[in-house]
Amino acid sequence: MKQNEINIRDPFILKEGDTYYLYGTRAKDFGKKVNGFDVYTTKDLIHFSEPRVCFDSGKWNMNREVNWAPEVHKYNNSYYMFATFTKENGLRGVYVLKSDSPDGEFQPHSKGTVTPDEWECLDGTLYINKNNEPYLVFCHEHTQIIDGTVCYIRLSDDLTQSIGEPAYMFSGSSPEWADKKPEGEHYITDGPFMYRTTGGELLLIWSTFVNHMYCQCVAKSSNGELDGEFIHLPPIITNDGGHGMIFKTDDKLYLTFHTPNKSLREHPTFKELIDTGDSIVIKE
Repeated sequence: MKQNEINIRDPFILKEGDTYYLYGTRAKDFGKKVNGFDVYTTKDLIHFSEPRVCFDSGKWNMNREVNWAPEVHKYNNSYYMFATFTKENGLRGVYVLKSDSPDGEFQPHSKGTVTPDEWECLDGTLYINKNNEPYLVFCHEHTQIIDGTVCYIRLSDDLTQSIGEPAYMFSGSSPEWADKKPEGEHYITDGPFMYRTTGGELLLIWSTFVNHMYCQCVAKSSNGELDGEFIHLPPIITNDGGHGMIFKTDDKLYLTFHTPNKSLREHPTFKELIDTGDSIVIKE
């Protein structure tokens, strides 16, 4: 398969050895009741395997509604998937799944969600701080609070539960370039992912809509950690693409994201990045 033949949203790449593992949201019905996730493998980011099921949400009674945004991190020699599902209370939340292999089969690992039970949340990403402590960065959904936010919360070292209270990072309306909307209209935040530059700066990439177009945004921590003030830089993708993440090949840096943001037309795409030490830019 070629990348434009793969119909997924929210692409995520894990590199293991000489193989790249691609995960994402099954695009049918915007990932609702699609019964889990697949993994695609590639050696060259051009030719991909056929999809293989890596998590069957129906098997674990987790196919209630959404199956969204799987991302897989290697941590303590195991593979952990962070993904969004609809909980028994009808709200969305982030669960942690685990496997001994990036191929799966992943199985539930966390004790329920690692986001607050009474919140509607999505798109959790793992961040390990300079003290080797795990955190979840996630979005508190606009569907519940109108002006969506990005937050973080400490995770237990075994990733089975969150610890303490969530901390606010910023809102969808925070950037100076954000649309100025009438009171009561929603601001979307989704797809956070953390990246540290070669110069030690901590970046957070995330997505929202500007002028009704899906875009890929960048913010930079003022102190190099999650508790800094996040300064919003200009969006780097503004033509209906987003929910991206950053990964490295042997000698290059890439952003992958889905485009266009239209049901059954979405596919992963790859843009080479330049790490300037201070930030990231798309290579022309």
